Amino acid sequence: MKRRDMLLGGGAMAMGAGVSEVSGAGQDGYFVPAEEARHAQTFMQWPVSREVYSDRWHLEEVQQTIAEIANTIAEFEPVTMLAAAQDHARARRVLSDQVRLWDVPTEDLWCRDSGPVFVVNASGALAVRQIQFNGWGNKQGHRRDAQIARRVAQRLGLPLLPSGLIGEAGGVEQDGHGLLMAHESSWVNDNRNPGMSRDQIEAHLLAAYGAKRMIWSEGVRGEDITDYHIDSLAQFTAPGRVLINLPKHPDQSDPFHVAALQTHDQLVAAGLEVDVIPEPEIRRINDPEFVASYANYYVCNGAVIAAQFGDTETDQIARQALARHYPGREIVMLNVDPLGELGGGIHCATQQMPVV
Repeated sequence: MKRRDMLLGGGAMAMGAGVSEVSGAGQDGYFVPAEEARHAQTFMQWPVSREVYSDRWHLEEVQQTIAEIANTIAEFEPVTMLAAAQDHARARRVLSDQVRLWDVPTEDLWCRDSGPVFVVNASGALAVRQIQFNGWGNKQGHRRDAQIARRVAQRLGLPLLPSGLIGEAGGVEQDGHGLLMAHESSWVNDNRNPGMSRDQIEAHLLAAYGAKRMIWSEGVRGEDITDYHIDSLAQFTAPGRVLINLPKHPDQSDPFHVAALQTHDQLVAAGLEVDVIPEPEIRRINDPEFVASYANYYVCNGAVIAAQFGDTETDQIARQALARHYPGREIVMLNVDPLGELGGGIHCATQQMPVV
């Protein structure tokens, strides 16, 4: 099952986009560090739900992909895989000894969305910011996944700080220096935050991340389960600098292509340095619903873990761009096609815990 297959119809775009600033954000003194800052460890989730993965072979293929990502990251920094105790034996068969297992029950693999968002303050205190996961607007069962952030905070003995928001961390990108970017479609949406205006949601996001400035773009509603998460399109690589994945030959009838170009233009208009990687045109998976995003990578200690799609030219362009943006880090590119078939990627499956 593809994450885009969860929906029928839709495609209406949110209205309004822009840049704004709210003073007094992060009043509790906590902020989310830049993703490229040094990590204490990486968290991931073990997928097990047969409601989501009705085909056992498909589930095993996805589990193998998650294990390969975890094993690769574990060569550079500690990795903790979250899974119910009864699932540990199966997971251990494919996970390296370097990957630690915790008894935190899971349903699906998207730790960026349902996992903990770690924040720090000037005193070096660590906490978990609670952005409440609700299955991307109640599109998927989440009895276990909705509890993961709280359970990880309890296991670590950390405060759980409310954000006042329902949503997913994959729906917002931050540079760790006061700037956020997001698509309206995955936040200003009655399936997450009913009755809240964009200004209200923005104020909560800025406070949650300890940021001061927000760049909004329209996004796409109702065409995939995430309502077009920004992390499938672009990431900050430094203050004021973005790496974005765009189609080489945009299709104006494709709402994702149109929205991607709008986001690119919005970032440029906001004064950011925007570096473009073209989407692969040659892919091992030819399904039009397949998500082939070079921008959905994960930065860990000493390395960048990214996807390759079998297009020799664009795979190399992506490798060179990542090396340029992250000098001194090893660039490791993996075949994670099973995640692309689900509508996600490596960044979606990971969540960093910063060093304090």
